[in-house]
Amino acid sequence: MRGRLGTLSALYVTQYLGIGFITVGLTAILRDGGTSLDTLALLQIVGLIWPIKFLWAPILDRYGSRHRGHYRSWLLVLQTALVLALLALLPFSRPAEALGPVIAICAAYVFFSATQDIAVDAVAVRTLTDSDRGTGNGIQVAASYLGNLLGGGVCVLVYDRFGWVSAIGLLAALTAVGLLVVWRFREPARTDRVARVGAAYRALLSVFGQPGCRWWTFGVVPLVYVGAGMAYALVTPALVDAGWSLGRIGVVTGVVTSAPAIVAGLVAGLGIGRFGRGGVLVAGGVALALSTMMLLPLMNGRAPLGGTVVALCCFMVAYTIANVVLYTVNMDYSRPGTGGTDFTVLSSFGLVCSFVAASIGLAAADRIGYPAVAVSAIVLVAAGVALGLAHQRRFPRTPASVPGPAGERRSPHDVKAVA
Repeated sequence: MRGRLGTLSALYVTQYLGIGFITVGLTAILRDGGTSLDTLALLQIVGLIWPIKFLWAPILDRYGSRHRGHYRSWLLVLQTALVLALLALLPFSRPAEALGPVIAICAAYVFFSATQDIAVDAVAVRTLTDSDRGTGNGIQVAASYLGNLLGGGVCVLVYDRFGWVSAIGLLAALTAVGLLVVWRFREPARTDRVARVGAAYRALLSVFGQPGCRWWTFGVVPLVYVGAGMAYALVTPALVDAGWSLGRIGVVTGVVTSAPAIVAGLVAGLGIGRFGRGGVLVAGGVALALSTMMLLPLMNGRAPLGGTVVALCCFMVAYTIANVVLYTVNMDYSRPGTGGTDFTVLSSFGLVCSFVAASIGLAAADRIGYPAVAVSAIVLVAAGVALGLAHQRRFPRTPASVPGPAGERRSPHDVKAVA
């Protein structure tokens, strides 16, 4: 199991390296080169590829090599594509002067990264036992922050000191580590591949037919994500209104707050194994409420450096804890035969909620002010946690699968058929 967790860790980190660079680092580099904010907005649009990746997730569940490993065969191609996409950026040492090709390459990278995420999630669904899912999803969430820290922070520092080629070369080299990990990975043989791609696509809806899944997905997830997302959407404009420079905002929100979030993800994952999903969800919800209250001075225009950094770090820690629980229960509802599709569609709904939350939060703040929106966010999170705790008490374990031989998991239907 340590080997599998190590494999998942490496793959999750490397998929976020380029994402962190594109969304944070490249944005800063382009802005420094004189690119307008309207043009930078186009770069952020490529991130919308992630929420719609469920559209092609069933293809990965249906097709794959029996000889090289069903999902491993996809990962070999996709991890290579990630490296090549980054290397394709090397000639554009002045990216602001070649926006068209640069944005096209970034869009291709995001597509490959999103598709790689489908395959990695499917491997996690099939190989992690019920007791290990919390740890696995803690690693996944922590890896996203680590990838952003390295891609959006370290690589920008390398660019500032050594130039474009060194920064992109470092990104490609770190991403290539994931390719070596995939090459050494030995995926358990798959015996439950869906017979037709149509059956895989039907999983997009049939996943919600499991007991308690609609309650969780359309009740708990929106309340928590919208509440937390509304509060977080206010942070950057509130910091700007309080007089912070863009440079300070970027360092604090993109780098400083990532370190405690990484630790929180790992600790939350271990905590789920010990205290259960409901217990950690309550802890995350209480922490979110308290940390959002800590942000109220910022929402009122007072943003001293020390206190604001502490409040932001606490908020990111709390949000990370809640996020790990949400991902873990999503994995509970993911069936081995269609693991990539199930986990992707459930997680994509959460991403959509986050996008909606940002719009709602900013629009509401324009009408009723930052503090009122922050208080509303606390109420929504509290409602989501209460509903989630009730869900876990009624469905303390809603596993779509149970452990099978050789570390692979089978659905209850398969177990009954064997019996």
